Amino acid sequence: MALLDRINAPEDLKKFSPGEMTKLAEEIRKGILKRVNTLGGHLGPDLGIVEATIALHYVFNSPTDKFVFDVSHQCYPHKMLTGRKDGFVNPAGHSEISGYFNPAESEHDTFVIGHTSTSVSLATGVAKARDLKGEKHNVIALIGDGSLSGGEAYEGLNNASVLGSNIIIIVNDNEMSIAENQGGLYKNLELLRKTHGKAELNFFKTFGFDYYYVENGNDIQTLIEAFKKVKDTDKPTVVHIHTLKGKGYAPAVENKELGHWMTAGFMDEKENSSDKFSESYESITNKYISEKQKEDKTIMLISPATPGATAFGQEFRKSLGKNYTDVGIAEEHAIAYSSALAKNGCKPVLGILSSFVQRTYDQLSQDLALNNSPAAILVYWGGISPMDMTHLGCFDIPLISNIPNIVYLAPTCKEEYIRMLDWAVNQTEYPAAIRVPFGSFRVSGKEDTTDYSILNKSELVHSGSKVAILGLGSFFELGLKLADKLKETLKIDATVINPKFISGIDKELLAGLEKNHEVVITLEDGILNGGFGEKVAGFLGKTSMKVLNYGADKEFTDRVPLDELYKRYRLVPELIVEDIRNIL
Repeated sequence: MALLDRINAPEDLKKFSPGEMTKLAEEIRKGILKRVNTLGGHLGPDLGIVEATIALHYVFNSPTDKFVFDVSHQCYPHKMLTGRKDGFVNPAGHSEISGYFNPAESEHDTFVIGHTSTSVSLATGVAKARDLKGEKHNVIALIGDGSLSGGEAYEGLNNASVLGSNIIIIVNDNEMSIAENQGGLYKNLELLRKTHGKAELNFFKTFGFDYYYVENGNDIQTLIEAFKKVKDTDKPTVVHIHTLKGKGYAPAVENKELGHWMTAGFMDEKENSSDKFSESYESITNKYISEKQKEDKTIMLISPATPGATAFGQEFRKSLGKNYTDVGIAEEHAIAYSSALAKNGCKPVLGILSSFVQRTYDQLSQDLALNNSPAAILVYWGGISPMDMTHLGCFDIPLISNIPNIVYLAPTCKEEYIRMLDWAVNQTEYPAAIRVPFGSFRVSGKEDTTDYSILNKSELVHSGSKVAILGLGSFFELGLKLADKLKETLKIDATVINPKFISGIDKELLAGLEKNHEVVITLEDGILNGGFGEKVAGFLGKTSMKVLNYGADKEFTDRVPLDELYKRYRLVPELIVEDIRNIL
């Protein structure tokens, strides 16, 4: 009988002997590998925190004691010990649980958590609420994987340190962020590791925390002893544990960056997969930056700790030398840093995921746009997607495009992307953002000669009548398919327009449609509220034309298949044709 079969709730763990807990750790690792190989997910962080999670649940009493795990990179062992092991050991149950903290799944999860550097802030609020209500229980925050570099982590630590009551912060120091750690803070963590926590210079003690160090953060009994010391403390306390990221799976230990998050099937044999090269928007970006650096030493590539997600590979980063900066998990700083570089004569290019742009609104508005700094921002992974609710990329269009001064561009193909990228890097008039197409790679076969300094000029791709289709960015192909379907079913030769600009509309072109068009269709790969289509509808509202906006509803979706979302939002040519038929 597997030891995991005896675990249905954390209290079951308290009956285990030390030897059984060691064997249990092995079973948990097998479950993690099984699930990630089936669905994809965070691998290295979860493998490294197994022993600490066992020790935490052995010592503390969840859900009475409250756990808050930062970014949820390290929640898989926690889930397996809190009644959700089926999602790891049983293939039929893999899709039943999310890859992140989720209170809808279990009372042992305190918040929906998917973004970084938040655990200490959230835990401080939990502890303060406990104190105000006169309750007595432990509040434990777990933070790791470079999350200490995020601004909210500092803010949380600052407030937590003066709480004057029980809050226990577990700093999981695996010597890594997603890629290697960046910044001066990690020099101090290195010093603390080298001195086994005894160095006089101690970042956490400067805040006033009680501080404990555990060198072997993958030894269950040592961790149990440390956690027993701090349980029920009446002081803000930090327990700094040194763990091995990827423990138990050699490839994830040998290459901790690649082992951080793995796609499904990573353990399966894949013939010649490493020998195949296919051009992508990411490869085009890297090639452009490499060539640009040879002629212009002021170009600067920036990543907020997600170089792998934007395909800024290790060799590529190394080749750039001082012309590359990983600012750590600090998206807000990344925007301000880019703004200052641009304002002082350099050419910064920031690669950031759509989901993480949400953290930068104030910096986009104040530090960048208000100063009109001509930085280039590449927004990756933007679009409606089947992702977990914490990592949706459908909100960037209304967020970015409605800030004054920022020019937001939407390429439809390789040729437009190259032209836009070159313009964004070299122009000196505006902050410029490009929504890098996510998904299929499209090649038009013709050079783009657009002068993007003439703002908000759309391309009239095909002149027709009755119906006009504006397919924005990655949804331009959907627009072409819709035009074909209209011709096939309703015998309508539709006008097709490539807007190119997200942040503004071509008023002259739109006004001219009224002569021979009855319906205008807008297609955008994001939420409709505050989006591109609403700009078009607002402008054409005074005309006789009907405007139909197609995109996502304002909602948080959670692992919903893309085809299902497209049908829900009627982003299917047949359904749009049905709507047009009803109007006409």
